[in-house]
Amino acid sequence: MHVPGWRRMAGTKRKPRSASSRGSVEGSPKPYAVRTRSVKATPRKAGKTEANEEDFSRYTGWRMLLNPIWCYHGFVCAVAILTVFGVVMVFSSSSVTMVSAGLSPWRQAISQGTFALVGIVAFAVAFIMPYRRYEKPRILRFLVAVALFLQFLTLTKLGIDVNGNRGWIGVGSLTFQPAELLKLVLCVALPVELLRARRRVHATPVQRYALVVVAYVLALALVIGGRDLGTGIILVFIGVVAFWACDFPRKWLRLAALAVAVGVVLLAVLSPNRMQRILATYQGCASGDEQGTCYQSIHANYAMASGGLFGVGMGNSREKWNYLPEAHNDFIYAIIGEETGFVGAAIVLLLFVVLAWCLIVVACQMPNRACAASLLCFTVWLVGQAMINMAVVLGLLPVMGVPLPFVSAGGSSLVMCLTAAGVCMSMMKEQPQIKASRAKA
Repeated sequence: MHVPGWRRMAGTKRKPRSASSRGSVEGSPKPYAVRTRSVKATPRKAGKTEANEEDFSRYTGWRMLLNPIWCYHGFVCAVAILTVFGVVMVFSSSSVTMVSAGLSPWRQAISQGTFALVGIVAFAVAFIMPYRRYEKPRILRFLVAVALFLQFLTLTKLGIDVNGNRGWIGVGSLTFQPAELLKLVLCVALPVELLRARRRVHATPVQRYALVVVAYVLALALVIGGRDLGTGIILVFIGVVAFWACDFPRKWLRLAALAVAVGVVLLAVLSPNRMQRILATYQGCASGDEQGTCYQSIHANYAMASGGLFGVGMGNSREKWNYLPEAHNDFIYAIIGEETGFVGAAIVLLLFVVLAWCLIVVACQMPNRACAASLLCFTVWLVGQAMINMAVVLGLLPVMGVPLPFVSAGGSSLVMCLTAAGVCMSMMKEQPQIKASRAKA
């Protein structure tokens, strides 16, 4: 018997219905009840696999460039090609210099190959390690403290001065550049700590961000204290992206950007050497500077110009015969342009564009905000540094000591860049579609 709603509210009890009256599959007077239940159960039974297959079906035509799986594999392929090509070019660009110094022509290439193997091991360890390990506060803060301490050692008696930059520490015959480790640590630690500070809603803004800002400013000050303006600029890029992506107060961010701009101008104006480089780049070389300030830039231009479309051939560079300083290091891109021509130089540039595209595409599809911000920080480190290096070689920026990631000679840079690539791959595994694809495989 049907009982009106107001009578039920007044206390009248309704008889319980039998199983048949509740709507069984056979002969149910209310088939819509069964239909409703089946509709609700459908997406649960479908599972995540079908949803992911539907998602992948969208990536047709030019949209394949947005496929996270393609980006995942494209990233590791670009890193591998750049690393192998870098070892080859280090041998080609350094062999004459080694022979003229009375050493084996293979010396620098063997050293670079050894560091590449060490970097591959570091890449594998970072790739296997779950990203959740990187988010633990104790581990992050310990790594930040170690990186800051090693960078501080460069300003002590253990520090080594190279071309006016005091950014290395040496123990016996081994040297290490702590700024490379500092870049890696900041790319991971800054987003995690900033997001953790943002969740402290009961604290004032100053209390939330004080520790993070002090650690970052200290890192920047230690690098600038060693007169390494190029690395300092990379740290500024990393900081800007991390603070912006993690919703740092915009008012403070604008003030910080203004302070950094003023600081860079002061560092340039107060250093006669830096000022000469800037004027030589944008106003042309004055008479008498061809053998001084402009010497490296002029010979880099000679190398790029003589390469033509297809280059003079591998190993046939003329500028590497002790004409171009740092031919195997900061100016290796000039030798690439000379020996492989415009085509080879463009392919190297394209590989870094692939790195940037893959990191940004996956970052934009990451559910974990800390992972997404870290991937963007790695982008401005690896790709931004490469763009600065190429711009210096092409004469678009003043000369500064910034190596070409994965390619330039140098153990610290190569090992840390490969470790960073492993960390990026570990983070990319957190993207749902990539995780589903790896589970299928």
